[in-house]
Amino acid sequence: MIPSIKIARKYALSALLIGIFVIMATIPGYIAPYGPSERFGGYQTPSTAHIMGTDDMGRDIFSLLVHAARLSLLIGVVSGVLAIGIGVIVGLLSGWLGGIWDDIFMGLTDTVLILPKIPLIIVMAAYLEPGPKLLIVTLGLLSWESGARVVRAKVLQVRTMGFVLSARCFGFSSAYILSREILPVLFPVIVPKFVLVTASAMIAEASLSFLGLSDPTMISWGVMISDAFTHSGFIRHMWYWWLPPTLCIILGVCAITSIAFLYEGRTRELIQL
Repeated sequence: MIPSIKIARKYALSALLIGIFVIMATIPGYIAPYGPSERFGGYQTPSTAHIMGTDDMGRDIFSLLVHAARLSLLIGVVSGVLAIGIGVIVGLLSGWLGGIWDDIFMGLTDTVLILPKIPLIIVMAAYLEPGPKLLIVTLGLLSWESGARVVRAKVLQVRTMGFVLSARCFGFSSAYILSREILPVLFPVIVPKFVLVTASAMIAEASLSFLGLSDPTMISWGVMISDAFTHSGFIRHMWYWWLPPTLCIILGVCAITSIAFLYEGRTRELIQL
């Protein structure tokens, strides 16, 4: 009972922060006092009517902060799912098939590894329409290489273990062995990689939005910081405009990464036991 309480305490703060952000993203209309398109007087200071003031267009900053959680989390999570999905497939096939296929898949992985993500997205945004879809696809397609390497190493480790050899002796297909025998063993390494890729995607989204490489009609934490910078929020010392979304990004990334580290550490303890 005591170890369970200690584990719960370790996860409590991170889980609470993630839960708050998920609620903000899921039901923003029940939390935000105003809609994201409602207009009031511009550049208002915090008051009882607008606890974080208003931006240059008179929009309530707190309402924007709540509604922005959806896009920021969506880009991070979907990019993470896409990246880890590609990484798992490439790592499984590379470790299981071996030989020339291993060389091909690992050569492709090394090629993706050396590609500069942010400059490539900047170049793509110059020729394509910038927006969430471009960020999700690009970040997902360029963030799977580390997951593929970790999965490959784990597959090489377990492919000669008894339970896999037994499945082969019984005549099960490679697809069955990979999906039913090997894939469940990979979850302790897949989960931390997924959450770390998600956190990296959130940082990348904020960075690119700050550079103006996102759809200005969409609302995200990165777009809010960019708007504050480009519309005199910093010059007017309106810290209540740019600081809240900055803190949300920092706290969100820290909460997600801490969950990954705690999960990985707990997995290692169970393996040692």
